[in-house]
Amino acid sequence: MTDILIKNGLVMTPKGFVKEPISIENGVIANIGKSGVADQVIDASGGIVMPGLVNTHTHLGMTLFRGYADDLPLKQWLTEHIWPIEAKLTDADVHIGTLLGCLEMIRSGTTTFADMYIKMDGTAMAVEESGLRGVLSYGMIELGDEEKGERELEIGRKFIKKWNGAADGRIVARYGPHAPNTCSPDFLTRVRERAYKDGVCIHIHLAETKMETDEMMAKYGMCSVRLLDNIGFLGPDVLAAHCVWLSDDDIKILKKSDVKIAHNPTSNMKLASGIAPIPECINNGIVVGIGTDGCASNNTLDMFHEMKMAALLHKVHKLDPTVIPAQEVLKMATINGAHALGIDGGTIAKGKKADIIIVDIHKPHLTPKHSLTSHLVYCAKGSDVGTTIVDGKVLMENYVVKALDEEDIMEKAEKAAENLISSCA
Repeated sequence: MTDILIKNGLVMTPKGFVKEPISIENGVIANIGKSGVADQVIDASGGIVMPGLVNTHTHLGMTLFRGYADDLPLKQWLTEHIWPIEAKLTDADVHIGTLLGCLEMIRSGTTTFADMYIKMDGTAMAVEESGLRGVLSYGMIELGDEEKGERELEIGRKFIKKWNGAADGRIVARYGPHAPNTCSPDFLTRVRERAYKDGVCIHIHLAETKMETDEMMAKYGMCSVRLLDNIGFLGPDVLAAHCVWLSDDDIKILKKSDVKIAHNPTSNMKLASGIAPIPECINNGIVVGIGTDGCASNNTLDMFHEMKMAALLHKVHKLDPTVIPAQEVLKMATINGAHALGIDGGTIAKGKKADIIIVDIHKPHLTPKHSLTSHLVYCAKGSDVGTTIVDGKVLMENYVVKALDEEDIMEKAEKAAENLISSCA
């Protein structure tokens, strides 16, 4: 018997939108176009049934910092506000902050996310509780200190051993060296070797700011991408977040190594980091997904908003309205994101993971319906998502979150944030 039958909706498939029923069995899409008896029937009338969105780079523990210390120069923002308050974070803080982020993602249609942060046991526990899919990394910062590097690598290794494959496979763990300017070449080489040995992937910040590029040139006489290439760090198992300050040669290196990119347009704009050469990366055949980054630098986890920002930013930067059209952005937020994270999903097709959302399009801002693809990128909001399904389990139905206690999480998150701010006063 079918576990879930979704009917009466417009289904976004690789071939276009079709009005067909979808059958879900054992966490995967069993059939498209065939009805039958099901344990649960979901009526998607007035909705678009589409793949859940994939957030390829974020820091959910930072959800507690939403709206804290905005509109400041980057160095001041980090040294006077973010780093001091992060030093006060407890395991419980990261756990409740991540739960708050998971709640926001469930409500706004994200079904999978890649997270790199500290105290990651709390993050993993939140993923387990929420029902979402998470690709998680402990963010290792070594700063050329060999003893610190030993400790960081051991924490990362233990996290992977404990959590990789947990939550019925919904949790995938990676190594997470923070960035080339916060980790020495020797340490990065050791991470690369360890990742090969353990059979896991890598998540790293790369070429995010001009400050990073200047620092790398002064210290090593080369940029971050060139250094990583020289030490044999890059490969198809590397997810590189940001990639703002890339040269044409850098792009060729990333393509040659089949590195995947997580593009974070809103964060890059808010922190004035720059504009990543994403059109050039796409034209060179690099797989590019979309990320929100953390709530301290965005300040939302709404991937619909992020899709729109990704499309508009590059149009105005290139003075070309044809750059990165809506269809391309949708791919970046779904199937490309899934590919970047090694997830067999991101599309509505038989045999793929049943990570599905239903977007309510019976609304004024989504009327008339000349182009559903255009509407999903330029008009839709996270709040238009009515139903969220991950791994064949309903996390939200008709705007009612079933997986988490919404009021309890918001109350505890508010209190945790207040306590953190007070501790830094």
